[in-house]
Amino acid sequence: MKVFRGLPNAAARAPCALTIGNFDGVHRGHQALLARVRAAAKSLGLEAAVMTFEPHPREFFAHKAGDMSKAPPRIANLRDKLGSLATNGIDRVIVEHFSDSFASLSPQDFTERVLVDGLHVKWLMVGDDFCYGARRAGNVAMLMEAGRRHGFHVEALPTVMNGDIRISSSAVRTALSQGDFGQAEQLLGHPYSISGHVIHGAKLGRTIGYPTLNLRVPHRPALGGIFIVQVHGLADGPLPAVASLGVRPTVEDAGRVLLEVHIFDFAGHCYGKQVKVEFLRKIRDEEKFIDLPTLTAAIDRDAAEARAFFAARGTHVEERSGAITATDRI
Repeated sequence: MKVFRGLPNAAARAPCALTIGNFDGVHRGHQALLARVRAAAKSLGLEAAVMTFEPHPREFFAHKAGDMSKAPPRIANLRDKLGSLATNGIDRVIVEHFSDSFASLSPQDFTERVLVDGLHVKWLMVGDDFCYGARRAGNVAMLMEAGRRHGFHVEALPTVMNGDIRISSSAVRTALSQGDFGQAEQLLGHPYSISGHVIHGAKLGRTIGYPTLNLRVPHRPALGGIFIVQVHGLADGPLPAVASLGVRPTVEDAGRVLLEVHIFDFAGHCYGKQVKVEFLRKIRDEEKFIDLPTLTAAIDRDAAEARAFFAARGTHVEERSGAITATDRI
């Protein structure tokens, strides 16, 4: 899959079947849309393409307004989004930098500069609630009319439902915020996970008996707290673990979000490796404790609950005295 930061240059442009959206989480509704784009591209001899945005438009406007609480929490980082798009058979992705200049394009300019000249669109699919252009002035009816003028076909995909629930990124965020990973999996079509490269941490965990591998989370995530997880990418199968996702209020006040994972019964070098952390169950919300001994006691309880969970699934986990040693370096 080819990934372009902004519109491809003239030499790299190719006629395509395109869809446009934020695709946060690439849930089952997105997957239905991508399947239709892929089928259209194949039948017309075109490349299957996606245009998405970074930052998320609502995040951009929230930042301009000075109120980031208005920005939606992220389901997936850009790496995971691109991985999901590749898995769904997309040939090329245009990651458009969402900026003042892009936001100010009129619907006509968006059609002519972006769709026609910039991407050579021949077939386009959008959601039935799609809006575009400055102040979201363009709608699906206008887009269809523009397609007739410029020679590209437009289709609108109806809402995809899961029972009586509309499958949407908002519904996925709600499920994740409530720790309902079963519902999130139904909406996503796969278990929820976060991937990233293992980075150096403050190494506090090893001083209290719980060394961790750490992943940076660049955007406000759709969930937070203490979780039972399993880690993919360090062994032939998933490794049982307990994780904290949040701002570490007991030991830091910087407000940066970090995913810290303590793997049970594992030895190996982890720095720089790419791993995937799959979330299985929420234990509790993040808390600020009065001191490190109180924090350690809470982690003891969290680890015991995680060990019991894995034992019930038939996964052997060492007691704390036999926990990982290699991540003492992390």
